[in-house]
Amino acid sequence: MTDPASGSERRSNPQLRKIFVEAYDVLEPFFNPDNDWGGQHHEHLAYLALHERFPELTPIESFALVTAAKRVFHSSAAPVAP
Repeated sequence: MTDPASGSERRSNPQLRKIFVEAYDVLEPFFNPDNDWGGQHHEHLAYLALHERFPELTPIESFALVTAAKRVFHSSAAPVAP
């Protein structure tokens, strides 16, 4: 994402952007309300699924991907490939 004021790139980790669409596909089922269990969401399982698919990610990178995927899901948008 480019900062409109300065025109500079805001993302500090282009590797995360590169894998975001694939990570979103892994994470999407965990944010779907149809998949909850007794009214509880499965967000904690999203971290496990992400770690299984991308074991090289640090905990902070995993958190960033889960947070971004949740934001995209709740906005009813679809992720866009870089």
